[in-house]
Amino acid sequence: MKDRSLFHRKMSRLVKQVGSHMTAGQIMAVGFAAAIFAGGVILSMPFCNADGKWLSFVDALFSACSAVCVTGLMTIVPASQFTLIGKVILLLLIQFGGFGIIACTMGAFLVLRRQITLRNKVIIQQGYDLDTMSGIVRMLKYVIRGTFLVEGIGALGYAFQFVPEYGPGKGIWYAVFHSVSTFCNAGIDILGDNSLGNYVTNPLVSLVAVALIIVSGLGFLVWRDIVLAIRRIVKKECSVYRAVVKMRLHSKLALLMTAILVVSGTVFVFLAEYTNPDTLGELGFWEKWMAALFQSVTTRTAGFFTIPQNCFREETRMVSCLLMFVGGSPGGTAGGVKTTTIALLLATCWSVLKGREDTECFRRRIPAATIRTGFAVFTVFLLAVVTGTLALLCFEPFRMMEALYEVVSAVATVGLTTGITPFLSTGGKMLIIGLMYLGRLGPVTLALMFAAKVGKKKSGSRLPEERIMVG
Repeated sequence: MKDRSLFHRKMSRLVKQVGSHMTAGQIMAVGFAAAIFAGGVILSMPFCNADGKWLSFVDALFSACSAVCVTGLMTIVPASQFTLIGKVILLLLIQFGGFGIIACTMGAFLVLRRQITLRNKVIIQQGYDLDTMSGIVRMLKYVIRGTFLVEGIGALGYAFQFVPEYGPGKGIWYAVFHSVSTFCNAGIDILGDNSLGNYVTNPLVSLVAVALIIVSGLGFLVWRDIVLAIRRIVKKECSVYRAVVKMRLHSKLALLMTAILVVSGTVFVFLAEYTNPDTLGELGFWEKWMAALFQSVTTRTAGFFTIPQNCFREETRMVSCLLMFVGGSPGGTAGGVKTTTIALLLATCWSVLKGREDTECFRRRIPAATIRTGFAVFTVFLLAVVTGTLALLCFEPFRMMEALYEVVSAVATVGLTTGITPFLSTGGKMLIIGLMYLGRLGPVTLALMFAAKVGKKKSGSRLPEERIMVG
């Protein structure tokens, strides 16, 4: 007994020592990997599966990874494959993935009323890429409360449809599950094998989903700026124009890019698919606009669909790939290279064309370090998409656009598919699992996971400069 107690104390001390030297990126990488593996083990067990048999571990791991990475790609149909317990486990994995390992851990500290140490605050700062540690605990509470509030409102909206359709118990359960899945941009449903296809003409379900996707895709920092702006306007401290001007540059770019992408995507899908009998052709005029809006918004890493993706024309699939690649905004549940990254690259290109030395936007100068990070994110994402597509084509007998769509969807943690996911081989499934994991962490987080410790002294020497030809 003494030996066992001594062993436990030594292991606990070892875990604390290892944890104290881990950066936020390393904590997220290890935490997500552990959650995926544990989720895969649980989902493979007989009590989680409707047939009472063990589910293939690769399929269970794929499902757990899709849930934790809030992607939505599935090799099985959750509605028929999992029992109620399995679906609850799936929901918990989705909520965990949406919050993130850091928010979940620190949230547990708050619930247990344990003190959040200075190191914990540094980890939160790194995890959310904040400029200062001021008000970090207050912001974390804001994130947790805001998430549950919005998910609750979404569940109420869904309940107006699901309760009359399925009855009180099942209807409320469906409303809660799909609200969490939508807000977390997971795109996993328990309605059947057609996602939200049965509600393509239903404005309640479609618009509730669209609202949840857009709100969650903006990010928590943008939420806070919007709330502050509304308070200033309500208290008549300033005009609407001044309230918008006082917003952070990050929020302005996120809101602007979101509006541009949603509107342009909606218009393109509407025009490109207007006469397609397999998509929008048989719908009424306003129903076409609603379905086009849903497609434009869901490509922002949500994963639900009202029209099967294999029915779209090639040009629509290509535009959908571009929208998936961009994704949502930082600090939220969305994936992709992020709206602000694309805005940053466009602003940099414009500055170069105008002959300006600095990248400027909304009368602000963007630091060179931020620009380098933006280019790194874009480049790593692009390399992941190209490499992943080539690898998938080697594993599977799919067409180019099918493979590209699947890979972009996995890397950007979207979850849309042309229908090939259930037909992946074991190698293809493991490849997509890796891409979903990469996309959830973010390429830069993964690349810097084993970087030098924060605070390590920088070398004072610099190599000689030499110019090269570009363009």
